[in-house]
Amino acid sequence: MLPPDAPAGGGITERLVREIREEAERARTTPAPELTPALWQRFADTGDRLAYERAYFDRRRRLAALALDAHLNARSDTRLDARPGTCPDPALGDLLWSVCEERAWVLPAHEPHDRPLDTFVDLFAAETAHTLAEIVALLAGHLDPEVAVRVRAEVDRRVLRLLRPGEPPMWWESAPHNWAAVCAAATGLAALALDSSRPPAPHLPALLPRLRRALAAFLSGSGADGACLEGPDYWSYGFGYFVYFAEALREHTGEDLLDDPHVREMAAYPARIDLGDGARPAFADSHARGAYPAGLLSRLAARLGVRVPEPAVPSFHDDPCYRWAHLTRTLWWSRETLRTAPERCSYLPDAAIVVARAAGTAFAAKGGHNDEPHNHLDLGHFVLHAHGRTILDDLGAPEYTRDYFREGRYQVPQASAEWHSVPLIDGAAQLPGRERRAEVLAYAETGAAVTFALDLTAAYATPHRFTRTFHWRPGTLELVDEFGPADVLVEELFVSRVRPEAGPGVITWGPVELRVPPGWRVRAEERQVRGHDGTAETVHRVRLAARVPPGAYRFLFTVRT
Repeated sequence: MLPPDAPAGGGITERLVREIREEAERARTTPAPELTPALWQRFADTGDRLAYERAYFDRRRRLAALALDAHLNARSDTRLDARPGTCPDPALGDLLWSVCEERAWVLPAHEPHDRPLDTFVDLFAAETAHTLAEIVALLAGHLDPEVAVRVRAEVDRRVLRLLRPGEPPMWWESAPHNWAAVCAAATGLAALALDSSRPPAPHLPALLPRLRRALAAFLSGSGADGACLEGPDYWSYGFGYFVYFAEALREHTGEDLLDDPHVREMAAYPARIDLGDGARPAFADSHARGAYPAGLLSRLAARLGVRVPEPAVPSFHDDPCYRWAHLTRTLWWSRETLRTAPERCSYLPDAAIVVARAAGTAFAAKGGHNDEPHNHLDLGHFVLHAHGRTILDDLGAPEYTRDYFREGRYQVPQASAEWHSVPLIDGAAQLPGRERRAEVLAYAETGAAVTFALDLTAAYATPHRFTRTFHWRPGTLELVDEFGPADVLVEELFVSRVRPEAGPGVITWGPVELRVPPGWRVRAEERQVRGHDGTAETVHRVRLAARVPPGAYRFLFTVRT
């Protein structure tokens, strides 16, 4: 199963291999957490997802480490009992059996309300099926036969049979976002792995028509510019799984799903939004920093010739969910030499996102509409990166709870308009809805200078017209907000993780300085929020307020050298 050109564990994957060994030893010497009924029920009782998911993903972490350790040992012919029918590690056999005993591979947060739990495939059921099926294929002949048979049966019962012709459709099969890609691709990868380990009864042909339709739905969610509206983390997730399946399908059938101009544009997305220094704008439910899977970047650069961001040295802990697909393809596909030099400016017209870069600094802004997948109320929002960190910032993904995916979404600071760098107009914030959209008025690039103008009137339920224009030159960002046709109370909000310092006529956030126009009242505020992993952090907001007559108002940000 191992590709013949896969790295042997040195170079860029040396750290990853070391951490696999360490985590495998941890898995052998400490007990795995149990997925108890009480943990399952907590989500229904309180909306808390993390309690169950921490235990669930710790079990996947152990499973991946034990299986990859056995796989690496098999490659090096060390410590692996070569007798057929024996398990290279009893702890691995026990954990495989234990995962097969789990009440569900679906997460409590994804339990369906319109069908029985055991007839639904979610993201993590599909991922688990892929993990188990590929472990059985990789370690063929070295697992207890009873364990291998049980694994194959559970993968078929819980996932594969549910997507055969005639079975009731899943809602995600027509979803234009990551669910369609991950669920379909992971199911396809599981089928291919079982087909390779137990021919001649192939699973994939019967599944492929439904999987193709789901993958087409996923691709339809990206415009011609290839932008991922869910943000860079969901690009890694959804598009990553699409690529993993596409390459496995090509290996088995010769069909090449990557040979598509639209797919190539999607592959170029991370480099186009790269801010440098390992940072990217955390638009939608994303993080301002995070490692793209190095193997995915390597494969896309090699196959499609696209530019990719500078890859981080891979770690076993890059993905807090410890997804087998990311870990294995990073181990097998990662390469040292990639095309990483970014272009000076990127403009994604369908997503209405602009990114401009210069030495030591970068800027990004977005338009779009307020019903995007993983939406935040952020039309006209921007980030400013300088001296190795994003100063004017996007708070990114919050802790996921039940209410965040229901009516309480826009009460969470990270998704609310009040905690993005956009104004309140007569006390009113932006509103959700597809009709709440930005109209691009202009985009122009002249040398190193960029102008990006948006009409944001429709984002607000006020009678006032509002346009925002960004003028970027390396080291300076001029923000021009224009209001009319009557006097209006404007509260300009600027959000950061850096504590601001206010002086006479000036505000500074570390290396960034804002000149405050005369007549604007300044107030600095801070708030505790919970990040995606549940950790509390303090974030900051500057509020500039004034009642102004119709006209244009300029705010000049300067990056000090």
